[in-house]
Amino acid sequence: MSIIKLNNITHSYGDKPVLQELTLNIEDNQLSCLLGGSGCGKTTILRLIAGLEIPTNGQIIIQDKIVTDKQKIIIPPYKRNLGYIFQDLALWPHFTVYKNIAFGLRERKEKNVKYTVFKMLEFFGLQDHADKYPHQLSGGQQQLVAISRALVLKPRILLMDEPLANLDVKLKRKLLEHIKNLKQSREFGINLTIVYVTHDHKEALTLADTIVVLNEGKIEETGNIEQIKKSKNEYVQYFIEK
Repeated sequence: MSIIKLNNITHSYGDKPVLQELTLNIEDNQLSCLLGGSGCGKTTILRLIAGLEIPTNGQIIIQDKIVTDKQKIIIPPYKRNLGYIFQDLALWPHFTVYKNIAFGLRERKEKNVKYTVFKMLEFFGLQDHADKYPHQLSGGQQQLVAISRALVLKPRILLMDEPLANLDVKLKRKLLEHIKNLKQSREFGINLTIVYVTHDHKEALTLADTIVVLNEGKIEETGNIEQIKKSKNEYVQYFIEK
């Protein structure tokens, strides 16, 4: 069952087309990787799903509700039940780890904020870092704080934009395991769909239930790992083997 549908999406920045009549279905409770080189439209798709940008044309449906229709926002970003992890993480430098994670819960006036935050810290092994500031953490720990901050609000969909791009291989492997464990966890009652943007085919082939290969604003191929590996599409073969 599709939880996100992009129907005939076209998007341009000025005179430069980025997406060209793109139609894409994201399946519920899966980790879908948008894979492709710089400028292929990966991040633009995330931003359109989140409602941070409005398409030039087309329709976006999330959980059977039209959220964007042509050039009109029907459901604003804050009502889409999405979490978004940016490449630069966007952690608040003047907040401790605890306060970064607790912020959204306090804005919602949730109960048991302290208990919920410390359960999340414990899940990611960050409980000893609650009183530290982002600059006092390693790159991998900062990534986990960003993930925790998004997940503590129990989104149905988590959008991740090149979250491991600036990490070394060892840290990437460790965080890939965390993301795998996250997808399989029911600790927090999260029924989670993840849309994960990357230019690294190894990440996609390690993580994904479904891989969407993009090239110049168009979908070259969609499939599971084995289907993508066996693809006869020349661009897909080149991108996977390079």
